[in-house]
Amino acid sequence: MSKLKYYREKAGMSQSELASILDVSQRYIAFLETGERTPSLYLAQKIANYFKVSIEDIFLPTKRTKSTQNINN
Repeated sequence: MSKLKYYREKAGMSQSELASILDVSQRYIAFLETGERTPSLYLAQKIANYFKVSIEDIFLPTKRTKSTQNINN
């Protein structure tokens, strides 16, 4: 699950609701959640501000531990 989707669902929001708040399409939110698109810095900051977290909290990949890498390989 993407971190954007995590924060959106934690807030009890649909993709359409978040899209409306951010003035983008629902499809664009879906693309962001699946990693098919990368937001502009402006939009990334707007999203982070809305959820009261840093840009890094939402858009930087989480570090994989060595044990996680071994499980996945």
